[in-house]
Amino acid sequence: MNRTSQVAGGLAMCIMPSPVVAQAISETEAVELRAQVAALKAQVERLEARLGSAPPPSAPVAQAAPAAPKAEVAPATAISWKGSPVFSNGSASFKVKGRIQYDAGLLMTPASVQDRAKGYSNELRRLRLGGEGKLGGGFGYKLETELSDNSVDLVDTFITYEKGKWLATLGNHNQFQSLDELIGDTSGSVMERAAFTDAFGFERRLGLSVQYQSGPLLAQAGIFSDSADSLTNDADGPEGGDENNSYGVDGRLVFAPKWDGTQLHFGLSGHWRDFQRLSETPQRYRQRAYLHSANSRFLATPRIAAKGESHYGVELAGTQGPFWWAGEAHWLRVARPGLADPVFFGGYAEIGAFLTGETRSYRNGIFGSTRPKKAVGSGGSGAWQVALRYDYLDLDDRDIVGGRQNAYIAALVWTPIEFLRFNLNYARIDYRDAAILAGSRADYGVDVVGWRAELDF
Repeated sequence: MNRTSQVAGGLAMCIMPSPVVAQAISETEAVELRAQVAALKAQVERLEARLGSAPPPSAPVAQAAPAAPKAEVAPATAISWKGSPVFSNGSASFKVKGRIQYDAGLLMTPASVQDRAKGYSNELRRLRLGGEGKLGGGFGYKLETELSDNSVDLVDTFITYEKGKWLATLGNHNQFQSLDELIGDTSGSVMERAAFTDAFGFERRLGLSVQYQSGPLLAQAGIFSDSADSLTNDADGPEGGDENNSYGVDGRLVFAPKWDGTQLHFGLSGHWRDFQRLSETPQRYRQRAYLHSANSRFLATPRIAAKGESHYGVELAGTQGPFWWAGEAHWLRVARPGLADPVFFGGYAEIGAFLTGETRSYRNGIFGSTRPKKAVGSGGSGAWQVALRYDYLDLDDRDIVGGRQNAYIAALVWTPIEFLRFNLNYARIDYRDAAILAGSRADYGVDVVGWRAELDF
């Protein structure tokens, strides 16, 4: 018997009169009593339905079991696209990086120049592959290898730690030599960097650097040895990697304020290097005729017995709307024991504009790549930019004759879509004291036409 029947029965017993009184109750009253009992029974059933299956008041209430802890769900890996896949998982990320550059050009010299560099040449200038990303906790990394000049080299290969306004970098990276050197080769305004950057031997080197950036102020400094590829040389002797203990200290200071819609850039850099055992191998400073695929050096010093070098530079640049300008001057002193130190000089000045209205991007003390306002395939013709540059290099000083150049360069760059560019350049270079003679003459001019296709992601 369920509780409803028990309760209803009890109520019925309470309501029903005794047998003696029942004899005096009429049949009508009996019917009314039975109706009341049925109504009470229905009310009890509704109350029990509302209470559900709760235990009777007399039964002990069982303690509820503690809820099981929820299992932590690992964040899902998100995939985005920025020229290549970018994988993100929480604070960690990884981006595939790559670069393809195909160069071709024509070097036109006087007929009396007898050198294989003249005429047409082409090359796969760079084939680069790697990746970069973050590890969490402020740590990051970058690793790139490059096929260039028939060898595989390490390019940017380092570990970083970033906290607030500070950034520390350990590995193979640029040591803040100059604005033009730090600008990526796929975001420069012309095909080749300023002549002094190559002639003075600017390159990535293995070291530890620290950077501080606050508003318009950027300060960079580090201590470096030699390039990672030079240090992996397994040969013995003066040129062996295990005996290359050269080291240097480098620094750069940039002030980049914005004024009335104009981005300004003022920079200073200083560098000092002790050759150590590398001083046993005489140094040379030299440069091509603007075209990398033409490998002959038209400017070149004789070999110099030196124990080290020091150099410093100044930078001035800016952007306003579609226009930009930039210029640098750089001096390099070669320390010669027992002899006067020669000082070499290089510099450039350029102006440029986007014909399609874009603004040249600027960030972290350098110019960057530019995204077209209207890309090909999206109703536009891409971004078109033009630039004019004057490039000067002087490798003559003291008793050293390495030659001088005055170069006048015009460039047209087309960026149909982001990450892809086509570059067409013309250069007129006038030489004094050239290392390659035109017959008996060391003073003459050459013309260069170069073009490049480049994909960078």
